[in-house]
Amino acid sequence: MIKKTSTKRFLQGLGRALYHVLLVAMSAGIAFSLPTMVSIVARDFWTYWALVEKQNIFLVSVEIALALLLVLFFNYLGSSWRDRRFARMARGSGMVHFFPASRFLTQRRIRRLKKKQGFARDIMTIASTGHRTFTDPRGDLHDVLQNCREAKLMLLNPHGEGAGARAKSILDPEVTPERFREQIKKSIDFLKQLKAVQKNIKLKLYGDAPFLKLAILGDYVWVKHYHPGLDIHAMPEYVFEHDQNPGSLYTPFYQYFLMRWDGPDTPEYDLETDELVYRDVAGNEFKREKFDAPSKHDGEPGAGESFRPASLTSLTYHHESSTRSGEADRGNAAVMDGGKSH
Repeated sequence: MIKKTSTKRFLQGLGRALYHVLLVAMSAGIAFSLPTMVSIVARDFWTYWALVEKQNIFLVSVEIALALLLVLFFNYLGSSWRDRRFARMARGSGMVHFFPASRFLTQRRIRRLKKKQGFARDIMTIASTGHRTFTDPRGDLHDVLQNCREAKLMLLNPHGEGAGARAKSILDPEVTPERFREQIKKSIDFLKQLKAVQKNIKLKLYGDAPFLKLAILGDYVWVKHYHPGLDIHAMPEYVFEHDQNPGSLYTPFYQYFLMRWDGPDTPEYDLETDELVYRDVAGNEFKREKFDAPSKHDGEPGAGESFRPASLTSLTYHHESSTRSGEADRGNAAVMDGGKSH
């Protein structure tokens, strides 16, 4: 990877040098040929003018051609001005790239950019099944995961309502909840392989329907929107950069990921024991559950409730209620005993 980067930089430097050499050569050629061109124009101008002076059709044609050129020129100026304004707006939001619905050539460029931005960096991702994102060798993050420093991944919980709702919202008959569960299982197996070779991989499973597809690669965040009824590959992708600009949208998307990652209702998947690990807001583990194989009722309402831990507030409330109830029972028993003694 480092060797390829050095070669690419060398070729870029060589290209810039050749560009400057060509520019200087063209400038010198124009400068040396200028006296000859001026003498030819000065000598032959009146000869040509005598031929076309009374050619009305020619003059009208020239006038129309000039008018068209002026229209095109001013339209170009207006378009350039609007493009500059939009570019300034995009730059103000921190956006550095925009890719329409993925096509073959576009997808190749996206893979190259992500591979470059994620090399030896910390990456954080929210996806649905992860199959086309990193499990498939042609996925955008397949190579990135193998060369990153640390990875935090969030995928759909195949037992939750979100996986079933997302699968059923897509009109493609090949997209089914069972297919989703199969793809998630393959993604988990792929992550286990990376974990086995000492890669620092952490996985969490969320239960609600996917909203944003995020890939945070160092100083860049890639964003897509999960539109109901549409395949994610049919949606455009936006790239925002982290810089000194306080208006950059990189920070809100980064905070969004951290909020989802640190949520107590999003269990961590232990890739070594196949268990769901629940943690409180302070990061302390308080519950583990075996991640069972999906049942036929997965994806239906209420199917994922067993994987959603109660909040700390509700746990504290139940604990205090049971404590107060026990104290009240003991107090009543003492009163009754006292009455009997009297």
